[in-house]
Amino acid sequence: MLSATHPAPQPDSRPAPHPARHPAPRAARRRGVLAVVALAGLLLTSCAADSGNTNPNDVADQGYQSGDGSLRTWAADDRGEAVVLSGTDFTGAPISSTDFADDVVVLNTWFAACPPCRAEAPDLLTVATERADDGVQFIGINGTDDAGAALAFEREHGITWPSIADTTGSVVASLQKVVPVQAVPTTVVLDRQGRVAARVLGQVDATTLDGLIDDVLAETPGA
Repeated sequence: MLSATHPAPQPDSRPAPHPARHPAPRAARRRGVLAVVALAGLLLTSCAADSGNTNPNDVADQGYQSGDGSLRTWAADDRGEAVVLSGTDFTGAPISSTDFADDVVVLNTWFAACPPCRAEAPDLLTVATERADDGVQFIGINGTDDAGAALAFEREHGITWPSIADTTGSVVASLQKVVPVQAVPTTVVLDRQGRVAARVLGQVDATTLDGLIDDVLAETPGA
């Protein structure tokens, strides 16, 4: 009987597959660090973020700027109605912007955990102290903190002016009808008639605020 012959098996000449490659540990760590930095930046700026319209030139229901220190002023002839804000401070005492008739009033929105609020506090204190005899009154507006957190912040930074405890948001809502103040912090300068003369969205420095106050103090009373 004839037997079938089969060729002897040959070794496989194909190259062996390479093991799967994984990102180098250093590159992975670098991407992780960048992600953490980006997240930290977002958290630090979130308290000054706004949303709204895009026209920065109007006083009420018409303007929006990000909380980046953007400055807007209004000539006396272009100012709207007087702003009247009232409530209680964090000790329970009543406070109203009308208590300071004929003064230049500086409104400042803030809350204790907001980094720009903490950063600008020394400048606000400097201006408030130096302008106390010039007929300039500061009023804070805080709709976030409880009394404990707010009063601790005021003690830490030596704050000498009262802040309205805006727990319902009604004070900011009233101000918002006159001038956009979505960013925290926002600083608004009212003239002697209680009208909005200037606004800074975001952190303000002493030099800028001094200049705005100088401009309003230089105006003829009742103009």
